[in-house]
Amino acid sequence: MTAQNPDIVIGSDGLARPTWCSREDFMRDYYDAEWGNPLGGEADCFERLCLEGFQAGLSWRTVLAKREALREHFAGFDPNRVADFSETDLERIAQDPRVIRSPRKIAAAVNNARATLALRERATTVHTHGAGFDGANSEDDARLLGFALPLHGGTRQLEVEDGLPALLWSYQPEATPVPATQAEVPTTSAESTALAKELKRWGFKFVGPTSVFAMMEAIGIVDTNLVGTYKRGLSGVWA
Repeated sequence: MTAQNPDIVIGSDGLARPTWCSREDFMRDYYDAEWGNPLGGEADCFERLCLEGFQAGLSWRTVLAKREALREHFAGFDPNRVADFSETDLERIAQDPRVIRSPRKIAAAVNNARATLALRERATTVHTHGAGFDGANSEDDARLLGFALPLHGGTRQLEVEDGLPALLWSYQPEATPVPATQAEVPTTSAESTALAKELKRWGFKFVGPTSVFAMMEAIGIVDTNLVGTYKRGLSGVWA
């Protein structure tokens, strides 16, 4: 911890990180390489949404420690393959002590793969026929169409794919939190509440406002890095 902020630790490499990721190597590696980095691919977004669902009632450390086993059982979180899982597959997964063995959470991941494919199918239809062509809400349809998000700090951009990624990013707020301490990091927002409601409308499960906000943090939609940590603003999403 620093003298100025007990929620920030200066590592042996001289980089300032939040205390939550500074105690164990695998947590630090996840923070450095992944957490908060913008993601716009369907499989990446599907995985993060599933992992946050598995976290419900547990610590993120627990989920991250079991992540590789979850990836193994859920075909690398390829929604095309997970959507075809049978009851036998669900029972097989629940037998493995290396994973989070909640039958409801395991079933929710399969359900959410099918919902992801439904979003993709709808986006494909909209591309073909135009938003609102069949009486559906044009604004809702537009949320499913991908785009290129310019990132600050160079010529980089994020390619946000159709379907689930586009829907998630369509709820990006106009401003991101600016927390100085961990206590100032919000756990929900108006946007995560609205997005959770929309995901449930599409049939997703284990997508409450808190889980959805954590997913928004994980894929870079909001930046909740503490002021003073080296990753604050590094994603390029926010100036």
